[in-house]
Amino acid sequence: MNDTKHAPTLGSLFDGIGGFPLAAVQNGIIPLWASEIEAFPMAVTGRRFPDMLQVGDITKLNGAKLPPVDIVCGGSPCQDLSVAGARAGLSGERSGLFMEQIRITKELRDADLLRGRTGQFVRPRLFCWENVPGAFSSGKPQGEDFRIVLEETLGICFPGIHVPGPIFGRFKSSGWIRVGDTLSLGWRVLDAQYWGVPQRRRRIFLVADFAGLSAPKILFKPERLPGYPAQSR
Repeated sequence: MNDTKHAPTLGSLFDGIGGFPLAAVQNGIIPLWASEIEAFPMAVTGRRFPDMLQVGDITKLNGAKLPPVDIVCGGSPCQDLSVAGARAGLSGERSGLFMEQIRITKELRDADLLRGRTGQFVRPRLFCWENVPGAFSSGKPQGEDFRIVLEETLGICFPGIHVPGPIFGRFKSSGWIRVGDTLSLGWRVLDAQYWGVPQRRRRIFLVADFAGLSAPKILFKPERLPGYPAQSR
């Protein structure tokens, strides 16, 4: 049954100490489950979010067996994409775990299709990925890893889709893609110093809407941002 009369729900991958669940509860979203393997972060989130299910190692999860959620979020390990690292990219052991986020999202959606849900009601509808700006230059040719991130994310709904590389040799710090009227994807670099945190911490936030055109609205319309934060560069 296609029923949208419920509070949105969230699944958090590479959860850490629960950054995405914290943002969720502050915005009326229910964090249902989280994947993490480190003991201390799990102890923190277990205390702060006692009703959130801890599902463990991402490499051992089957999305079809997880509780369905409206939103899947994840900040896959950044070490292999960072300009400060060895730059192994998505082929690296740690940053390559991004592909697990893609796999689980596909499995979640395939399971929902088997339940009889269709169109905009297939879960998860929204996908969020967070990582370092070094992803824009990682890979050969330069930016190949971010191109793969875009292609794999769009491929969740459109298998075999091709995303070309950047026209001028490097991806810009913000942009968006539209596939007809049924899918939108956007990305934007945000800096923590403009969000009430006393440090400079620039990160890419990528959002995909698998059933509509809300991705650029989420990322680029100021009225969608809680508290109307100071405008960044």
